[in-house]
Amino acid sequence: MTNENDITSIKKKKSFEIDMCNGPLLGKIILFYVPLMLSSVLQLLFNAADVIVVGRFAGDEALAAVGSTGSLINLLVNVFLGLSVGTNVLVSRFFGAGQKKDLDDMVHTSILTSIVSGVALVFVGFFLAPIALRLMAVPEDVIDMSILYLRIYFVGMPVMMAYNFGSAILRAVGDTKRPLYYLLIAGVVNVVLNLIFVIPLHMSVAGVALATVIAQGLSAFLVLQCLVKTDSDYKLSLHKLRIERDKLLKMIRIGLPAGLQGALFSVSNVLIQSSVNSFGKIAMAGNTAACNIEGFVYVSMNALHQASVSFTGQNYGARKFDRIGKILMICLALVIGVGIILGNGAYIAGGTLLKLYTDNPEAIAYGVLRLSVICTTYCLCGMMDVIVGSIRGMGYGIMPMLVSLTGACLFRVVWIFTVFQNVHTLQCLYLSYPISWALTFSAHLVCFWIVFRKEKRKIA
Repeated sequence: MTNENDITSIKKKKSFEIDMCNGPLLGKIILFYVPLMLSSVLQLLFNAADVIVVGRFAGDEALAAVGSTGSLINLLVNVFLGLSVGTNVLVSRFFGAGQKKDLDDMVHTSILTSIVSGVALVFVGFFLAPIALRLMAVPEDVIDMSILYLRIYFVGMPVMMAYNFGSAILRAVGDTKRPLYYLLIAGVVNVVLNLIFVIPLHMSVAGVALATVIAQGLSAFLVLQCLVKTDSDYKLSLHKLRIERDKLLKMIRIGLPAGLQGALFSVSNVLIQSSVNSFGKIAMAGNTAACNIEGFVYVSMNALHQASVSFTGQNYGARKFDRIGKILMICLALVIGVGIILGNGAYIAGGTLLKLYTDNPEAIAYGVLRLSVICTTYCLCGMMDVIVGSIRGMGYGIMPMLVSLTGACLFRVVWIFTVFQNVHTLQCLYLSYPISWALTFSAHLVCFWIVFRKEKRKIA
């Protein structure tokens, strides 16, 4: 007989989970999206707090040093973070299909994989940092600070990976609220430590890197504690941590293409960062500040990409194909609205927002230039990501990777070595983004239609 405590526990568990396979979709997607979007914004605030504090209290050299590492960090970690996409898709599928044993194996395989990946990245980041930054032509007056920032940052990779894989599990079952609460706590800690380490202790870039690592450690602890204490089928038991070969291979099949895509996108972004570096440290500072502002727009849209992955994954597992097309249309409509409103808002308020990062008028002008091209067209990027999420949610990883690499990554590389060489301006460099987004979205739309019809025929 069910007692009162069991009923309370069930109600509490269900209050965090979302039934993605039954009932109206719009309200549930928004309920999933809003906490996830806020979580992504808080996570981005980690880096924004770093940038603002060093820009205001440690100077343009420190600001340029932190900014010059962003593309390289993404390049090195995206392959491993891509595996968390595989975790999201498979946990969604097993949860939606009610396959408890597969779900249990997936949870424990994912968490152990995250820890192993994080430890590997500590060594990769430490030893590759100087070589990679010099290949990127980071100016000599900031390269030592850039190396120091990177090395401290990468010490935190195990906890960063654990947080991302753990939160991927929670997202897969519809729980985007608790990761938001955890990041809110960690974000406050990060900002406070930034101010302490940089202003009174004068630790400059080392201080902001150390603050980020500590805050990430706290958020990882809270997520893992949540998984350990839950009574749901996705409960984490530390003594059961193991890597199931079949689950790892499935995770790699879906997630590795996403990771490679992110890494190779970062190659094109590293080339773009290197091109920006050729305009000097003031342009680098302005570009860094603008990147942080546009990052808030990007993660607000990218949360809808993650919604499309989770909702599509669960409905694919439940074999409810009639809902998958509706999920895509709702997510596309929402991401267009978010991209237009936030993107153009960021551009209009750009001059004011950039003053939070730097007092240098020339750096602000460089930042406004980037915002005028990127943010006003950012909804195209959101559309591209949402449709990729739907394709991945159905278990396809290689196809969207190849399309994205050709339509966006390769296109930008070709642009840099052809058009940009003849029109050597930052505006020309930035134009490669919206053009590549539009081309890639069009190709993905065709791919989604092919995949959807193919999968639907399997159950006809």
